[in-house]
Amino acid sequence: MKIELGGTEQVNSKYAPLLESFAFKNGVQLKNRMVMAPMTNWSSNPDGTVTDDEVNYYARRSSGVGLVITACTYVTANGKGFHGEFGGDRDELIPSLKRLAAGIKEQGAKAILQIFHGGRQVPPELIPNGDVVSASSIPVEGVGKPVPRELSEQEVESIVRDFGEATRRAIEAGYDGVEIHGANGYLIQQFFSPHSNRREDRWGGSLEKRLTFPLAVVDEVKRVAAEHANGSFIVGYRFSPEEPETPGITMADTLVLIDELAKKELEYLHVSLHDFWSTPKRGVDDSRSRIEIIQERVGDQVPVIGVGSIYTPDDALKAFQTGVPLIALGRELIIDPDWVQKVAEGRETEIITEINKENQQQLVIPDPLWQAISYTWMVSGSSLKKKSSSLTWMNSFTVYIRHYKYFHQNELIRGCLHNQPIDLQFRQQAHKPDGAAQLYEELNHQI
Repeated sequence: MKIELGGTEQVNSKYAPLLESFAFKNGVQLKNRMVMAPMTNWSSNPDGTVTDDEVNYYARRSSGVGLVITACTYVTANGKGFHGEFGGDRDELIPSLKRLAAGIKEQGAKAILQIFHGGRQVPPELIPNGDVVSASSIPVEGVGKPVPRELSEQEVESIVRDFGEATRRAIEAGYDGVEIHGANGYLIQQFFSPHSNRREDRWGGSLEKRLTFPLAVVDEVKRVAAEHANGSFIVGYRFSPEEPETPGITMADTLVLIDELAKKELEYLHVSLHDFWSTPKRGVDDSRSRIEIIQERVGDQVPVIGVGSIYTPDDALKAFQTGVPLIALGRELIIDPDWVQKVAEGRETEIITEINKENQQQLVIPDPLWQAISYTWMVSGSSLKKKSSSLTWMNSFTVYIRHYKYFHQNELIRGCLHNQPIDLQFRQQAHKPDGAAQLYEELNHQI
């Protein structure tokens, strides 16, 4: 059955729930339940300003979804986590931030600026004096990783204020809200993690003390929003439910975190997952997906955004039926920017789920992002349905390792081309003794 939405548009009634409007508690309305997930694109200028290609890339994907969350922007100069990342650490960048916000909003979506600090994961060559910092002097696991300098208490307090200042700039630039990036192993998560936070002051130690920095950032962002914006400014928080390291964040830890976040009157919580249906590894005895557990725990207090390998309308509908009110698309919106429009027009059978190598211009994908995707093609081989030859594999594997830094802990690339993406866990082994050979075998098996 199809339902008319006005004019000649008709939507399959099966998918109509995905297109229903949604209202946050602060009164802001979204035109539908679909969100563009934040994804690194490596396409900004070296001075931290956005490029025309980057603005066009977002605009191309902003006319269907109700909400667009940008790639992360650094709040301090020593928090820059990627080559080609745009900045929010100084007032001179407000015009740049404004260009991106306008490019999104002119297409009809709400614009959310994701704010972050890379902490121990920043490339030393991108930050002043190569001064990598973190909660403690514990490096990321792996050979050759820089040992970060432990932040002083005064520096921690300063970074909290920097998150507030970035929020003020977002408000002045016209964004509808900010998303605090507390996921993917960056600084906020580093303070919450027992792996990276070995402090013995008020910023670390017990689980409760490891919550101090994330909650202080939330409080500061909320304070600045109340002072500089009207009541309709959106503040969300993104988190990763678990870490692979030992010690590391467990699902039990995350339940404590979200209990506290739910008290902060945030507009939403955003779960960072590669697979919507992934299940807990440690901390709880529950076979349900992490998102279902999170939704049950706090979903009646704060809206939850679900994400992870959602490609088709059926994927989205199945996820939506768990009770999660908002569904984010990441890689799929790179592959098919018209996903939402096709569903709204009853053309869901025309949705594309594998990227076309010839369509860079049509898809409005900036060169740096396209090059990163191309590296994935080199790893996967020309055919995604069968294994590549050994020679192709060895050549592409060399390129893959050479460009590892562009893939590290990034959910965007590893699933652009097919629905069974390469597991990050295997890629990380390239930095371990004999890891390259093991990685090659695992990748070859998966492809």
